[in-house]
Amino acid sequence: MTTRRTVASPLGPLQLTARDGALVGLRFGPDGPDAGADDPVLLDVERQLGEYFAGRRRDFDLSLSLAGGNFELAVWEVMRRIPFGRTRTYGELADEIGGIARAVGIACGANPIAIIVPCHRVVGADGRLTGYSGGLGVETKAWLLRHELAVPLGDQLSLFAPPAP
Repeated sequence: MTTRRTVASPLGPLQLTARDGALVGLRFGPDGPDAGADDPVLLDVERQLGEYFAGRRRDFDLSLSLAGGNFELAVWEVMRRIPFGRTRTYGELADEIGGIARAVGIACGANPIAIIVPCHRVVGADGRLTGYSGGLGVETKAWLLRHELAVPLGDQLSLFAPPAP
């Protein structure tokens, strides 16, 4: 059974979708009527997103069900390992999975679970913010990255610092 719940966020409404005990979608803006909005999976997602936006959560502990091709699934898995407050380039992700940067960008744009699968942490080769398919596009991506920078991260000095070993 598919359930939906619209939740408020600093970026506007987010539409959460769950199926069979796992989150399958997080989209910006309402995307249809709520159905089964009291689903415990959706309530947990709402709680964890609230903690993220309040600066009290860096990692999500949720059951996800990602539907896509093998390449997309590989890109989304690599994105999930990008630490909070850090970025990687499309090229770096492509090198890690044996693809090309443009294909990684397409897979990022197809990400069905924005924020939690952090495609906002993927930037261009020169560090510029390129595309973002959610909310207001690059403006939303910039907001999410600024939000993560505002949360204390120990001795991290730069958003573009290399990943921790």
